[in-house]
Amino acid sequence: MTIHSQNTRRASRSAESRVAAQDWRALVSDLNTHGCAVMLGLLSAEECAGIAALYPQEEHFRSHVIMARHGFGKGEYRYFKYPLPDLIEGLRTTLYPRLATVANDWNEKMGTALRYPADHAAFLKRCHDEGQTKPTPLLLQYGPGDFNCLHQDLYGALAFPLQVAILLSEPGEDFEGGEFVLTEQRPRMQSRAEVVPLKRGDAVIFAVHNRPVQGTKGYCRVNLRHGVSRLRSGRRHTVGIIFHDAK
Repeated sequence: MTIHSQNTRRASRSAESRVAAQDWRALVSDLNTHGCAVMLGLLSAEECAGIAALYPQEEHFRSHVIMARHGFGKGEYRYFKYPLPDLIEGLRTTLYPRLATVANDWNEKMGTALRYPADHAAFLKRCHDEGQTKPTPLLLQYGPGDFNCLHQDLYGALAFPLQVAILLSEPGEDFEGGEFVLTEQRPRMQSRAEVVPLKRGDAVIFAVHNRPVQGTKGYCRVNLRHGVSRLRSGRRHTVGIIFHDAK
């Protein structure tokens, strides 16, 4: 067995244990009620620092995006290339089955025929069959005055309805401002905003595009977008785990 495969197996076991330790009954309840849920302390401070330190190392990434050039906001991010870092790959693989159960429940409530397989590799095969072969996990970096406009991470015709962002920096120490923001547009109603407080190592699970909400005549489909408010000082790093691949 190679050192890389040993590290991958250790990272996978670590991801499985920390994901299993979360209160999934409460997480699913929050997802159904609010469209987002927070996993506390998913990564250690050392792991956060290690992932953030990858940012200047170009060999780990397939592309580099300067947000202002595209009207996305201010700041920048890099998309990882395959193979993903072991811990990120382990979390992506381990989180997916639990979230697929939520995603299938949501699609049933919204009257959508699409169902997601329980295994992430099987879902990625569907993506690749659709021509979506580029990995989407990404590392984001913000400095003073930077922000991320409200958006949806779709990347192609096939999109998994939930994703995860993990804060790698400590609010109040590494940066000020830069709150995670989620907005929800319900039919014939004004948009609702949700500001999600996070500490270093915390992860937010949130709806990518649509989710069902109970109305007076059954479930209705609501539209969501997410972003990051203006950073007032310091530097903020986040890793995003998106479960579908991109064209």
